[in-house]
Amino acid sequence: MKIKNVFAIVIMLLVSVNILAQGKKLDKIIKRDYQIIDCTIAKISDKEVEYSLPGETLLIALDVSQIARIDFGSGRSQTFDVSTPNNASQNNAPQNNSGQEAASATFKPNTIAVLPVPYMNSDNQESSEDMAKFAQNDLYNKLLDKSANIFPLTVQDLRTTNSLLHKAGIDHNTIDETPIEDLQRILGVDNIVAAKVSYTMNSGTTATTYNSGNAKISDNNKKVKTNDISTTTANTTVYYYYTVYFDMYKNGTKIYSQTRKPFLAVKDSWMESIAYLLKRSPIYVKK
Repeated sequence: MKIKNVFAIVIMLLVSVNILAQGKKLDKIIKRDYQIIDCTIAKISDKEVEYSLPGETLLIALDVSQIARIDFGSGRSQTFDVSTPNNASQNNAPQNNSGQEAASATFKPNTIAVLPVPYMNSDNQESSEDMAKFAQNDLYNKLLDKSANIFPLTVQDLRTTNSLLHKAGIDHNTIDETPIEDLQRILGVDNIVAAKVSYTMNSGTTATTYNSGNAKISDNNKKVKTNDISTTTANTTVYYYYTVYFDMYKNGTKIYSQTRKPFLAVKDSWMESIAYLLKRSPIYVKK
């Protein structure tokens, strides 16, 4: 009888351990390339992190220079600072599309940079490079025109901004995918304005008819001769429905974020929205 009781207790303990093991939350390694690894952390040192994958006992070593953060199953998180001595040489510089490290520009405090403005047709997800450059230039000129209203900020030259982004392999197609901290480091500024223009198009046709002619009445006042000409003209109007997104960052923190839809559905109405949102941003002071 006692042997049966002991055997039952052992079985219960094994089942309990198995349930606890299955219910244990996994740790998550978030890499700097945004890959997430579900695992169990075994050891953390100054140079590497050792972990095992679910259902495996084999330990895998990962250099801490590749890790941005670890979210432990317990709920605690550990961030790996890119400015620490062990990581600075490898992590502090973002990489361009060719895999080469992009150099950081000399830091210029109280400087604001204007990013390329993605200009996208939301119906087909096509982005226009020419319009992205035009919109960036428009926002840049608006900031220059209002330089007295954004003092003490200085607007970084547009050529400098685009040259640094080009060297880092970043354009209007990838600008939204790049962390703002990396952009500030690449550009060497502490302030960034980032806008985006999304639109849909619709068309409507109106028809206008013009009548012209003359009428002749016979002498007996009974027969009437007419000679009428009728012309119909069709006019097609294209309507643009915009949504303008407008964000500002200071030292990696978003300080302003607004969305606006222009009142008029005309081709260049997005420009009015850019001006409206800029004047209501926290960097703008009325003079």
